Amino acid sequence: MKQAISISLGSKSRDHKGVIELGGEKIEVQRIGTDGDTTKMQILYRDLDGKVDAFGAGGFLFGFHVEDKFYELRTVKKLTKYIKKTPIVDGNGVKDTIERTSLQKVWDEVAPLFEDKPKTALLTSAVDRYGMAKSVEEAGFEMVCGDFYFALGIPIKIRSLKGVRRLARVMMPIVSFFPLSWLYPLGEKQKERTPKYGKLFKNATLIAGDFLYTKKYSPDDMKGKIILTNTTTQEDRDDLFARGVEAIITTTPEIGGRSFGTNVLEAAIVAHVGLGRPLTSEEMKEQVEKLGLKPQVHFP
Repeated sequence: MKQAISISLGSKSRDHKGVIELGGEKIEVQRIGTDGDTTKMQILYRDLDGKVDAFGAGGFLFGFHVEDKFYELRTVKKLTKYIKKTPIVDGNGVKDTIERTSLQKVWDEVAPLFEDKPKTALLTSAVDRYGMAKSVEEAGFEMVCGDFYFALGIPIKIRSLKGVRRLARVMMPIVSFFPLSWLYPLGEKQKERTPKYGKLFKNATLIAGDFLYTKKYSPDDMKGKIILTNTTTQEDRDDLFARGVEAIITTTPEIGGRSFGTNVLEAAIVAHVGLGRPLTSEEMKEQVEKLGLKPQVHFP
C-alpha cells in the first residue's frame, strides 16, 4: 500500500493515521506532530526519505498563492533540506482547487442556514487561504479579512480581496523572512484557547479560514455561526457544536473520525498518481475533478 506522511510542527495530540481511497486505490495516510521541534522534523524527513511515496509539510507552507502570484516563505527552506527522493507538498494545490469552489460545491446543503441571517463572513487569513476567500466572495458574502489581526496582531480590517492583494504585495517581501512562530501557533500553542477580537466573530455569520485561528481566538458564544475550515477532529466539532455552531464545512474528506489537513490530502493525491514529483496546478485540478473530491458538511 502506498504511503503519504505529513510531518507537522503542530502538537502530537492531533496525530492520526488512516486509509483513504482514491480512484479505487487505498493510500495509507499519517500525521506525525513534532510539538514545534524543527530538528525532530528534519530528522524524520531524513529517515523516511525514499521510504514513503509522498510527504506533507504540516504546520508550515512554502509560501502563499495570492491570485496569480506566489510569495515564498524563505525561512522554511531549512526544514526540508534533507529530503532528496520523496516529493513533498504543502497543501497549496488543494487550497487552489477544492477550497477555490468550497462553498459552491455544498451550497444546496447550507443555503437554508443563511435564509434568515446576514451574509457576512470573517476570513481569519485570506492570504493563507486565498482560494477559499475567492469562493466566499463569489458566493455573495460581505467580507472582513482578518490577516492583520490574526497573523500580525494589528487591528486593521481588510474588506476586499483587492485589499488582500495589496497587503500581499507590500508585506510579503518582509514577512517572508519572519520566523514561522510569529505567524502561526505551533506545538502546544495549538491547543491553547485565548478568545480575542470578539467583535469580528460577532459580526460574521460565516467564519472561514484555517481552523487553528478559529480554535484559538473564537469566543465561547458561537450561536448561529457556520464554520468553513480545514482540519477538525471529532473533539473539535463537539466543542464548536456545544458553543452553538450550526454547521461545519470541512474542505478535506473525513478519515477515521477527523478531516486531515490540506497537505495530507495533497500528499495522498501525489502518492496515488505516482509520478514521483508534486503535481502541476493543471494536473491537480484534473485529479480533483477525476476523483470527485469535495468538501463535507457536518451538523450537530
